[in-house]
Amino acid sequence: MPTPENSRPDHRAALGAFGERVAVRALADAGLLVLDRNWRCRDGELDLVARDGDALVFCEVKTRTGTGFGHAVEAVTPAKRRRLRLLARSWLAAHDHHAPDLRFDVVGVHVPRSGPVRVTHLRNAF
Repeated sequence: MPTPENSRPDHRAALGAFGERVAVRALADAGLLVLDRNWRCRDGELDLVARDGDALVFCEVKTRTGTGFGHAVEAVTPAKRRRLRLLARSWLAAHDHHAPDLRFDVVGVHVPRSGPVRVTHLRNAF
């Protein structure tokens, strides 16, 4: 029988997958076209890559159930930003997409125990 300790990664993965689905819907509702989801290479993973008019958007999704450790969008640290820039270069090298503008967005998804899910979309987050 699973214990809370070893069921937690499954819960976190399910929460993250849910948050990404919510983020995709929010981005689409805002007029962005999602080009790629969960793209992986040896250096890590990009959550979402989208097009917003002339901009190619690399989007990090952070999902939280509470704010005890701060808002979800605050979890994108300087080290994470560096990694996302590296991953964006790798994605561009692997794909034939060109855009005059590149942008890094963060989507925070707050899933409270009760009440509606709240989405915060920070354009040009860094």
